[in-house]
Amino acid sequence: MSAQAVGPARPYRRSTLQAVASGLGEALLTLGVLVLLFVAWQLWWTDLTSGRAQQQTVEELQRAWQVSAPAQPEPAPAGAPGTAAAPAPGPSPAADTALPQGRAFAILHVPRFGEDYAVPVVEGTTAEVLKDGVGHYRRTAGPGEVGNFALAGHRVTYGRPFHDIAELREGDPVVVATATDFFTYRVRGHEIVSPSAVEVIAPVPNRPGAEPTERLLTMTACHPINSARQRYIVHAVLESVRPRADGPPPVLQRARS
Repeated sequence: MSAQAVGPARPYRRSTLQAVASGLGEALLTLGVLVLLFVAWQLWWTDLTSGRAQQQTVEELQRAWQVSAPAQPEPAPAGAPGTAAAPAPGPSPAADTALPQGRAFAILHVPRFGEDYAVPVVEGTTAEVLKDGVGHYRRTAGPGEVGNFALAGHRVTYGRPFHDIAELREGDPVVVATATDFFTYRVRGHEIVSPSAVEVIAPVPNRPGAEPTERLLTMTACHPINSARQRYIVHAVLESVRPRADGPPPVLQRARS
């Protein structure tokens, strides 16, 4: 009788363990599917939706600039807009802190990234702002100003505007279009730094406190791809300024020909 009382409990315990293991396996499988869906959303869906929204912003800016363009361009100062060389250095103007965060105010063209590459430049660099395009570090110089016009962008997700930043080479053109001008910069070099190396966006990169005399552009992005362990930095110097009334600069015309 004792053996009979003990015997039937064993398969019951095995069945319970099997049920628990099966339930745990199903839960892990479901969790894995959810993780994959989240990754797909991050890598694909945000690219799709942000890319479309950014393209719409570019088109809206271009329409607004076309409507507001003066019938006759104002005469340019000697040695400034439309010349082959950058305008003579002058005092560094204060950054336009009145521009609302999140406001798109320029369009970035990088022929190396494709002949149709055009993304909005938006004021600020918060995570929310960077969904809408390339972000302008507040309190850094504006386009064409003496100092450092510093930008940040995603390499993955949300349109990934700086996905190919590591492909830029010395001498490559980078064009910033505004309501009035096209500013053509030429890549000077790159560096890889830690996320805390904020000196790369100083008015004189890597020399905090130094008085700027050049008109620079700095582009920053996470590095390596799919990691935020470091930052990939590209520096460029202003080569020329061309009034919007004169049409796109030759580097953009060649890219689209």
